[in-house]
Amino acid sequence: MNTQFFAAWIEEIAAAVRAQRDHLTQLDAAIGDADHGANLDRGFTAAQEALAGASPQTPGALLVLVGSTLIRKVGGASGPLYGTAFREMGKAFGEAAEISPAELSTGLNAALSGVQRLGAAAEGDKTMVDALAPAAKALAQAVQDGLKPEEALEAAAAAAEQGARATVPLQARKGRASYLGPRSVGHEDPGAASTALLFGALKAAASR
Repeated sequence: MNTQFFAAWIEEIAAAVRAQRDHLTQLDAAIGDADHGANLDRGFTAAQEALAGASPQTPGALLVLVGSTLIRKVGGASGPLYGTAFREMGKAFGEAAEISPAELSTGLNAALSGVQRLGAAAEGDKTMVDALAPAAKALAQAVQDGLKPEEALEAAAAAAEQGARATVPLQARKGRASYLGPRSVGHEDPGAASTALLFGALKAAASR
């Protein structure tokens, strides 16, 4: 997976977020402040523009630029959290020109650690961690089992999707939704839903 692959991933994310913008906003309206879809759409559009202007030469540099752009352009908690995830993944990749599935797994674990460090969230708190952590575990297991890259990414995407759906019966313990207490039960977490979109986009980039 080279720089072109990760640029394709960002393109796929931007397209998926744009297509699901209203849905993400509806999810956020139920337990947040109804701006998640709009914020992410603005952020990933800006990330695409930044990449077009800078043409980073390595996957790591590309992801660090994306993360920095998201931190600057996305409002609310989403910008720092997503920005940190991409920056930490990019830093984990270093100067490598090609990223193996095992190195991608290492990068995702770094992203997860960064998000958990910043948001102080664990699995079960009804946040993006509920999709990100299962996806990272699924990818690590797929790599260990020797699956093909496409199969490994498919496993990660499926785990993220399942993790997002599993937030519906949870009561939020972190973020704005936690202020609602029991009223947060019965709604999918918008951050987990958008994280699942990111992994779906990763799978799509691999099948280009």
